[in-house]
Amino acid sequence: MSNNSDPRTQLTLPSGITVEHDPDDLWSDSRMIVNIGPTHPAMHGALRMAAKLNGETIESSYCAFGYTHRAKEKLGENRTFHQFIVYTDRLNYCSSLVNNVTYAMAVEKLLGVEVPERAVWIRMIVSEIARVVDHLVCVGINAVDLGAFSFFLYGFHQREEAYTLIEKLCGARLTTSYTRIGGLMFDAPEGFEKELKAWVNRTRKVIDEMDRLLTGNKIWHQRTIGVGVFNKEACLKYSYTGPNARAAGIDVDLRRDQPSMFYKNVEFDVPVAQNGDVFDRYAVRIEEMRQSLNIIAQCADRMKKGPIWAEDKRVRIPDKDVVHNTMEGLIHHFKFFMTGFEVPEGEAYACFEAANGELGFYIVSKGAPRAHRMRIRGPSVYHYQGLSSMVRGEKIADMIAALGSINIIAGELDR
Repeated sequence: MSNNSDPRTQLTLPSGITVEHDPDDLWSDSRMIVNIGPTHPAMHGALRMAAKLNGETIESSYCAFGYTHRAKEKLGENRTFHQFIVYTDRLNYCSSLVNNVTYAMAVEKLLGVEVPERAVWIRMIVSEIARVVDHLVCVGINAVDLGAFSFFLYGFHQREEAYTLIEKLCGARLTTSYTRIGGLMFDAPEGFEKELKAWVNRTRKVIDEMDRLLTGNKIWHQRTIGVGVFNKEACLKYSYTGPNARAAGIDVDLRRDQPSMFYKNVEFDVPVAQNGDVFDRYAVRIEEMRQSLNIIAQCADRMKKGPIWAEDKRVRIPDKDVVHNTMEGLIHHFKFFMTGFEVPEGEAYACFEAANGELGFYIVSKGAPRAHRMRIRGPSVYHYQGLSSMVRGEKIADMIAALGSINIIAGELDR
């Protein structure tokens, strides 16, 4: 006589052997919960995925961040508009110059300040250099994660040369703080355009070589094609922008569709793919680097001599000779750095096509030297939220490939 309260059931194995199975037994199910990260080199920062695994297959998961939270938006409400420039570097630190430029554009929008022509061309140049550097990091580290280490080294040298060009502009390499409200920290040195175009020509050849090395590689195809697919509908659902969205067929680029600075005066193409997988995200970034180099060359040809700072006493830091030799200049200097400059009441949103997608600064002013409210739209936040859906049913190794291809920057998440 069977006991109905006994939870055990009879299981027949493929070999024909019959065994008793207890659902409450720890070993009765191959599924397990695993924390991937937050301290793991393949996670690209302090990121964590709690994954329910069936063998090596991810059945479900959720992503968590907040391990490096630094309260950037609240700091923006407690620092003067000038002081906050240095904090923008620490968002996406792979392309900090883009953060500098976009933030300055938001404050200038509130002030109604028009930036001189030379400063605009230089801002475009540094933004595109930052895009190339960011993409070299993304495709290089993505390849390293999948075992293609030598590919990363090809772009590493060009990155260092780009940082040397940036260093000649502002004295820094990674965290630049180059822009100023209404202008730039320093002008480009004599002969900078010539050095810039020489770097462009060298980098074009290196990208072509990188393309030949990896794009047609059979192992790379096996690890990337059809892996981490995120189609157009999913991208729209999760508000994807930038290369990740364009890899899925969303033909949107703010430089072309909402042109700021002088982007409407330069020629460039917007690469778009269709499959939305790891391979297409890689391919879009490879082509975007070529287009950025074309933009840089055009900017270098059109850049002319002239001022790099708007002649507006509200925002312009007085020259050192004026500070050292006049009482008015000294007072102006101290007031600027101690209390800041007042920005008229109002609100403004400035956005730009950053390396990973739409980067935006929303600022509310109450007429004070500090923002009343500040919100930052970082593309990494939206991309990371879609990762769990992207990798459902994939292997653990494919999750690493997918994560590297969407290029999450932890500093932009934990803002």
